[in-house]
Amino acid sequence: MKKSELVDALAEKAGLSKNDAKKAFDALTEVVLGAVAQKQDVELGSLGKIKVVHKPAGTARNPATGEQMQVAAKDVAKFTPGKALKDAALGNA
Repeated sequence: MKKSELVDALAEKAGLSKNDAKKAFDALTEVVLGAVAQKQDVELGSLGKIKVVHKPAGTARNPATGEQMQVAAKDVAKFTPGKALKDAALGNA
């Protein structure tokens, strides 16, 4: 599902205009990105949770050349699906 399709479905489900649904979706995106940038976890109800995880520095192998290289430490966003999302994906919803 593309963003425009998601906005259309949201507008229909919530009884909003498409413009208001797009504004709500964009605002939600901005809030989630802001929270992740501040290293805060974000719970999305039954959809799941976005958690910021620290990955320590280490070594990795370049698959093209086989050369070992250093990888810097970094923070990454990790999404863990909720039960409702897992059930929907398995057709159990």
